[in-house]
Amino acid sequence: MKNLRIGVVGVGHIGSNHARLYAETPSAEFTAVYDVDPITNRTIATKFGATAAKSLDDFIGMVDAASVATPTNTHHAIARSLLTKGKHVLVEKPITDNTGHASELAELASRNGLILQVGHVERFNPVLDALEKHLIHPRFIEAHRLRPYSERGTDIGVVLDLMIHDLEVILHFVRSPLWSIDSVGVPVLSRSEDIANVRLHFEDGCVANVTASRISPERVRKIRIFQEDAYLSLDYQNQSGEIYRRVGKQIWRDRVSVEHEEPLKLQLTSFIECASTGRQPRVSGSQATAALELAVKITKQIAASG
Repeated sequence: MKNLRIGVVGVGHIGSNHARLYAETPSAEFTAVYDVDPITNRTIATKFGATAAKSLDDFIGMVDAASVATPTNTHHAIARSLLTKGKHVLVEKPITDNTGHASELAELASRNGLILQVGHVERFNPVLDALEKHLIHPRFIEAHRLRPYSERGTDIGVVLDLMIHDLEVILHFVRSPLWSIDSVGVPVLSRSEDIANVRLHFEDGCVANVTASRISPERVRKIRIFQEDAYLSLDYQNQSGEIYRRVGKQIWRDRVSVEHEEPLKLQLTSFIECASTGRQPRVSGSQATAALELAVKITKQIAASG
């Protein structure tokens, strides 16, 4: 069977990593890149052995599937153009900047029998796979995602930029409708919120407390999950995890065995497999839309209280 022809639209910081990994993947043929910056376009194409397309239409003719790693406000138009022309798409998170556009993309992909995968890369973190095997019924979840300030990503607030990763994971873990949302956020160095906290109450009684900041002096990506028989703690960044269990009147700690791997590599390999076989992606357009809907509700609540 002929290898899938694959490319990347938008080869800045994130997209260049997509290009690097596709070029290293034997299960697909890395054929093209397209970026509105002609110098970046040529540089990345040359570096990874692809063709620098002169336009999006030119690019679409060179690929069977593509990553979209452009600014969020361009995701809808670019992904729609690709899907309309029968191409499989992996679009970086958030899927779009509004829920109507996100739903449209999910419906378009479904109607045309195409794969639409969304880049919620933590779902491919090996430590999440390892701990999920022990997950039964979450009662309380606490997530922290912090990083130092950077101009990159500030076209959206920290909820859509960072917190949405944890929101998608929590919705995956807690299969229950939301009962209430209580959030607060503060802009510090950009026009939208740079630090935010939300407390989510679910109808099954689970509570999630989620904090995201892009003005932190340190990088932290951690989540803790409490359930009736155990407490699960994982560190996405270091790909390490622990399980604490009550045994009699003592608490026993077990380290989780994790095979370390680059989550983005696992994500892109999975996308190639889904596009080649028709298998449904781990994070589909509809799942990403649900996470976006929650993130938008949080940002609106923050804006209304400001």
